[in-house]
Amino acid sequence: MATLPTYRWRLAPEGYATRRQLRAMGLRPGGQDVAARLERPRRSRGPLVAYLYRVDHAVPVRPMTPARRAALAKAMTARRTCPTCHRDAGYCIPSSLGMCVTCAYPDNQRTP
Repeated sequence: MATLPTYRWRLAPEGYATRRQLRAMGLRPGGQDVAARLERPRRSRGPLVAYLYRVDHAVPVRPMTPARRAALAKAMTARRTCPTCHRDAGYCIPSSLGMCVTCAYPDNQRTP
C-alpha cells in the first residue's frame, strides 16, 4: 500500500484541491481516489487533515434535474415542519429538541 504525499497547510502544489474547492470550481472528484493530504499542526491535539484530489481528473458537477429539485424541496419542507403542531416553523427544526421552539418552550412565549 502506497502512502499519500503529505503537505503542510497552504503549501500544496498547483493541481490539487479539496472537495470544497472542487465544488467552487463546478467540479467533483468523480470517483478518483485521494491523491494527497494536507496537515495543519495543532498544539493540543493531532493535526487537522484535509484530503486533496487532482483537478485534472475531476469531472463537472451533475446538473440539478427537476426531479432532484423536487425531492430536495420535499426534504427541506419535512425538516421545517414541526411534528407536534404540524406548522412550518420557518427554520430547520433542531434535532436536539425534536419540535419547534414554540412547542418546546410554551411558557417562554410572549403575547402581544
